[in-house]
Amino acid sequence: MLKIRLRRQGATHAPFYRIVVSDSLRTPAASTIEQVGHYDPKKNPTDMKLDRERIDYWVSKGAQLSPTVKSLMKKK
Repeated sequence: MLKIRLRRQGATHAPFYRIVVSDSLRTPAASTIEQVGHYDPKKNPTDMKLDRERIDYWVSKGAQLSPTVKSLMKKK
């Protein structure tokens, strides 16, 4: 099953997240199918970009949103 979830990037005290489509059985750091956005919580205001077209496409193909990505989509 596919999941749309966050993949942590960045330095130790400067997190940066990519929103990716990946296999749910693999770790988030494993190879991904597609990157559909990014999220930077350290910037003020937070920097977030979501490709809703691609997210809707993957959801229509059966991918599930993680709870965190679902809450980010409600904010934007």
